[in-house]
Amino acid sequence: MKSLVAYFSAEAGRTAAVAKDLAALMEGALYEIQPSVPYTAADLKWINPFARCNREKMGGKDVPVEGSIGDFGEYDTVFIGFPIWYGCAPNVVNSFCKAYDWTGKKVYIFATSGGSGIGKTAEKLKPYISGAEVVDAKVVRNANELKSWVE
Repeated sequence: MKSLVAYFSAEAGRTAAVAKDLAALMEGALYEIQPSVPYTAADLKWINPFARCNREKMGGKDVPVEGSIGDFGEYDTVFIGFPIWYGCAPNVVNSFCKAYDWTGKKVYIFATSGGSGIGKTAEKLKPYISGAEVVDAKVVRNANELKSWVE
């Protein structure tokens, strides 16, 4: 089984740390999902209704992704991590997912959050990972909370 941990971390904080630790635990590959135009602090200031993160989410906009995974077909299991925005994945994660064939892959979704639960996050991501089996989804604070996935 070949595993990939793909993650988006708005400010290279908690989500990045969880993803890196999970990849190390799994001895899997690590891939950072990055928007073509990086987010600034002002872009992420969700309390401002005109901030980029709000405009993207409310407008349902695709967010172009920098780079790609050339050997994506080689991975059997993919862990996708991100901070929860408006009860679901940030649009950049959706854009990343739309670029690949997910047929036959097992997917585990992990999210970080300042207070939200996982809710319907997995259900909302499913259209972008069509053909995959979503095995589990949970909100976490650290990679130790995902050890059962590895074992």
